[in-house]
Amino acid sequence: MKTTETPLPAESGAPVVKIDVPATRPAARKKEGGVLNVFSHGMLILWAVMVVMPLLWAVMTSFKDDSSIFGSPWSLPDKLHFDNWARAWTDANMGDYFLNTVLVVGGSLIGTLVLGSMAAYVLARFDFPGNRFIYYLFVGGMSFPIMLALVPLFYVVNNMGLLNTIHGLILVYIAYSLPFTVFFLTAFFRTLPTSVAEAAFVDGASHTRTFFQIMLPMAKPGLISVGIFNFLGQWNQYMLPTVLNTDPDKRVLTQGLVQLAVSQGYKGDWSGLFAGLVMAMLPVLGAYIVFQRQVVAGLTAGALK
Repeated sequence: MKTTETPLPAESGAPVVKIDVPATRPAARKKEGGVLNVFSHGMLILWAVMVVMPLLWAVMTSFKDDSSIFGSPWSLPDKLHFDNWARAWTDANMGDYFLNTVLVVGGSLIGTLVLGSMAAYVLARFDFPGNRFIYYLFVGGMSFPIMLALVPLFYVVNNMGLLNTIHGLILVYIAYSLPFTVFFLTAFFRTLPTSVAEAAFVDGASHTRTFFQIMLPMAKPGLISVGIFNFLGQWNQYMLPTVLNTDPDKRVLTQGLVQLAVSQGYKGDWSGLFAGLVMAMLPVLGAYIVFQRQVVAGLTAGALK
């Protein structure tokens, strides 16, 4: 404890009052903060090792031959067997599956972001009868299990003549991804300043021009964030293409990997299988590494408002 003196005005004639104030302990607080930082950083390092090590092991294994995979699974490859990648790309038709996946995911991602951003902007910026009802319909769509919709979805797509087609799979992916996209972007558009849009209206800009030329560029962090999440989910989607895309020439990567693993029989081309796995994994990792700052900025924009 330390004592401080609080003098009163001289004309009052009152005695000096002494107040006991607890002394601060910056050293103790600094020590507690240091222990907490060490613990949190240690947990982050442990989590990073648990995530990164399997990825590095898969990449390393894709350059080994089959004997090295089982003989010394944790050692570095004696030499880089690029023939594993060539064999998976050509013999297993991974190149065709990769192209089909790029077409499906690229088209569905563009359609999801365009339609989702337009719907989210209207729900976030305009008040009209049924606004909250439509919003909660999208939110409810996030909780609807896709397993329950597979059978009726198959018949709907078949009756529309879109079964075993690339554009049919694109439309289904868009419908599957819209609920989360609208939910995410509605909250993001609400954080954007209204003064910018009002200034555009005063200058004579239409609602369409204001959205595409002003509000949509301002929502770039949110678009990149939700785009990465949708890209990850659509790239790794297996259930929908398995049910709606049975044409062998139009399979996507997830179907190709399963076909590669099943068709081996007793041959066991594990090196080619790991090469195909890494092929399917690299685009997602590359997209996240490139846009990781924008993803974090989009996720924290509402908290920083």
